[in-house]
Amino acid sequence: MFKKLAVILSLLCTFTCLTSAAAEELEGVTFPEKITVDGKTLTLNGTALLKKFVFVKVYAGGFYLENPTKNGKEAIESEQIKVFDIHYLTDKATAEKLKHGFKEEIVNANPDELVQKHQEQIDRFASWFDRDMKAGSTSKSVYIPGKGLTFYLNGVEKGTIESKEFARMYYRYTLGEEANDTLREGYLGL
Repeated sequence: MFKKLAVILSLLCTFTCLTSAAAEELEGVTFPEKITVDGKTLTLNGTALLKKFVFVKVYAGGFYLENPTKNGKEAIESEQIKVFDIHYLTDKATAEKLKHGFKEEIVNANPDELVQKHQEQIDRFASWFDRDMKAGSTSKSVYIPGKGLTFYLNGVEKGTIESKEFARMYYRYTLGEEANDTLREGYLGL
């Protein structure tokens, strides 16, 4: 009887441990271990918290890949479905700050010739940040090879940029060598 009880408790513990490992929580936001996009299963590659001025928690984000990797270059350049799932934690993320921050970071993370070549796409993507974010607001970017990079704000599709080169620029600003170290390391699971 004790052996049966021990086996049941062991299985229950194993199930509980597996269940708790299935998702990651960051600042009260739960990121599932797996999501499905366009019929493909993606795995949570890593999570990160963006803070400004040390104490303002701007957002918690999860980065999903079909083929998880800790290599930034591979995450940027690989042709696979990729998703950034962002959950805002403050009311201080205004549309103007988001537009300005996006433009500044993407320009800093990419070579001048690429920035000049894709300036119209940078401006178009930035324009999709057309409302102030509140705590609980969300944004999501989804890259699907052959389709492009689609951006959603609070669940509403804002548009798609088809250029693979622009998509790499977009991922470089968060995962590249010039990216914010905390975000880069979190999203790459380092």
